[in-house]
Amino acid sequence: MKIVVVTGSPRKHGNSFAMTDAFIREAERCGHTVKRFDAAFMKIGGCHACQTCFKTGKACSFDDDFNLIAPVILEADAVVFTMPVYWYSIPAQIKGVIDRIYSFCVAGKDISGKKCGLITCCEEQDPTVMDGVRIPVERSAALLKWDIVGEVLVPGVLETGDIDKTNGCRQAAELAHKF
Repeated sequence: MKIVVVTGSPRKHGNSFAMTDAFIREAERCGHTVKRFDAAFMKIGGCHACQTCFKTGKACSFDDDFNLIAPVILEADAVVFTMPVYWYSIPAQIKGVIDRIYSFCVAGKDISGKKCGLITCCEEQDPTVMDGVRIPVERSAALLKWDIVGEVLVPGVLETGDIDKTNGCRQAAELAHKF
C-alpha cells in the first residue's frame, strides 16, 4: 500500500514522533511505501472557505505546502495522522491539513475507500482527553468514506521519552499490520 503519514508535533524527538517512527519502520518492513509530511515544519495555513479548490490546477488556490501533500493523499491507499493533544484538541500544526482535505470534497474528487489510522498521545492519564482528536478524525473519515483500521491512544506522556515507559511504540508498530 501507499501510505501517507501526516504529523502534527513540533517536537522532533517527542512522544508522538517516537510512535510515528515505530509505525513507519514497521510499515516499510511490511512492504508498504510511506511518504511522511511533518506539518509543523511546513508552511500550511487554514482553509479560507473560498470554494475555489482545484480551480488553479492545485488543491488550494492559496499556494502553500498543503499543495505538496494533497496529490500524495489523492494517490495514497491510506492516511495516518499522528499528533499530540494540544489543549484538548487537534494541534494547529496539523489542523490546516485536516481542514483543507475539504478541498477534495469541493472539487468532487473521489477519495473514498482509503484506510485511515490515528496515533495520538496526551499528558493527562484520562484517555477521554484524546476525544478532542479522536472524534474529529473519526467523523472526518466517516464523511470521506475512509475505513479507520486502528487508533493508538496513549495517555500519561508529556516529557520527551515518557513514551518509553508505555507500550505506545509497540502499539504503533502493530498498527502497521492493519494496513
